Amino acid sequence: MRRIALSVAASTMTLSLAGCGVLNATGDGASASPTKGDDITVGLLLPEKANTRYDKFDYPIIKRKVAELTQNKGKVEYANAEASAARQAEQLRNMIDAKADVILLDAVDAHAIAGEVQKAKDAGIPVIAYDRLAEGPIDAYVSFDNELVGEVQGRTLLEALGGTANVSDKIVMMNGSPTDPNAKQFKQGALSELNGKVTIADSYDTTDWKPENAEANMAKAIAKLGKAGIDGVYSANDGMAGGVIKALKAAGVTSLPPVTGQDADLDAVQRVVAGEQYMSVYKSYPDEAEAAAQMAVMRVQGKDIQFDALTRDRVDSPTAKDIPARLLQVSALTKRTIKDTVIADGIYSAGDICTAKYRTACAAIGLK
Repeated sequence: MRRIALSVAASTMTLSLAGCGVLNATGDGASASPTKGDDITVGLLLPEKANTRYDKFDYPIIKRKVAELTQNKGKVEYANAEASAARQAEQLRNMIDAKADVILLDAVDAHAIAGEVQKAKDAGIPVIAYDRLAEGPIDAYVSFDNELVGEVQGRTLLEALGGTANVSDKIVMMNGSPTDPNAKQFKQGALSELNGKVTIADSYDTTDWKPENAEANMAKAIAKLGKAGIDGVYSANDGMAGGVIKALKAAGVTSLPPVTGQDADLDAVQRVVAGEQYMSVYKSYPDEAEAAAQMAVMRVQGKDIQFDALTRDRVDSPTAKDIPARLLQVSALTKRTIKDTVIADGIYSAGDICTAKYRTACAAIGLK
C-alpha cells in the first residue's frame, strides 16, 4: 500500500536544505542525540555489478558527499555483494566487527538480511536502507517512488501501443528478482496501468535480475506465443531489456515490439536512440546518493532536525512500520526526453551516446 503523497518540495529537498541553512544548523535543538564528530566511517553495501550504476554513480557520489559533509575527515568503506545474499550478510557482519558508525544497505535479499540488520542494531550501529527496503530494524530508507516507476513504465508502454485500450494487444512481463521488494512494487505500479487495457500473455520473475535469465525467459515466451504474437514487453530494468531484445533478434524478429526498461544505462539509452528499446525510466542517482550520504552523516552526528527534514515520508516493511523515508521522483526517458534527462543532469554527454554506431540515429533526433 502506498502510504505517502509526493510533493515537489519533498522531492527537491536535497539541495534546498543547504540553501536555507538547515544542513549546517547548530545550537539548541540541532543535536538532540549523542553525537560523533567528522571523523566517521560510513559502511556502504551495494548489491551487484550487473547494473553499472552502482560502481559508476552511487559509490563515488556517496563517497564525495560524505567527504564534503565531514571536512574530508569522514570515509566510506564499500563492499559489493555481486548478487550473493550470503556474501552480503558476511560483509555486513564485517562492518559491524569493524565498528562502522552507520551503514547504508542496498539489500540483495531484503528478507534474508534482517538478522544481520538486527545485529547491527544490537551493536548500536544505525542501518539506512538504500534503494531497496530491507527488513529488520531499519533506521531510515531512501529510494525512488517504486510504484510510480512501474506506473511510468506501464503508461509509456501503452503510449507506444497507440495510447488507447486494446485488450487484444499481448504483453509479456519480465519482472525483477523475487527477492527484491522493489520488483514487486514496480510490477504493482505497471499492472495498475496495464490491467484491463491489454492482455498479459506471459509473465516471469527474473532470478537476480540477470540479463541472461531474462533472455532465457523471453525465449520461452516466444516459443509459447510465437514471434508475431507479442505486441509489447514490460521489462523492469535495462539490463533485462537487453536480454529480451537479444532473444527477440535471435528468434528472427525484425520489427521489434516496444520494450520498457529502467535505470537509463548508457547501452539502453543508445538502444532507445536506435529504436530497439522504446523507453527507460530515468532516476536521478546523484539526488538519491547525495540524500543517502546526508542522511547517514546527520543520523550518526545526532543532527535530528536536519535528519527529520530529509525524511518526511513514511514507509512500512514486513517487519517495521512508519520508517522515516525520503522518496524521490522519476521520469520517462524516450527519444524525445534524452536531452532533458541524462544529458541535462550531466550523466552522459551527447558524445558518450552518439558513438560511430549511433551517429546517424542521433542525428535523426537532433542529438549531437
